[in-house]
Amino acid sequence: MAKVEPKQCYVCGKEIAKRDEIGLNKKLLGRDTTRFYCIECLAAEYDVDVDFLLEKIELWKEQGCALF
Repeated sequence: MAKVEPKQCYVCGKEIAKRDEIGLNKKLLGRDTTRFYCIECLAAEYDVDVDFLLEKIELWKEQGCALF
């Protein structure tokens, strides 16, 4: 698995270095997004629980999504 370049959360400034979190941003915000959100801020933005987003990541991985 290729190492990802760390990003910074647009809202809280937290470093985002996990491939899954970066992939989630690209899945929800578009592959060309330049604004990244940590999973907590992304959950708040979409008004869902972090656990819901983690479940979606696993589902998309199982479906073979190349972003994860």
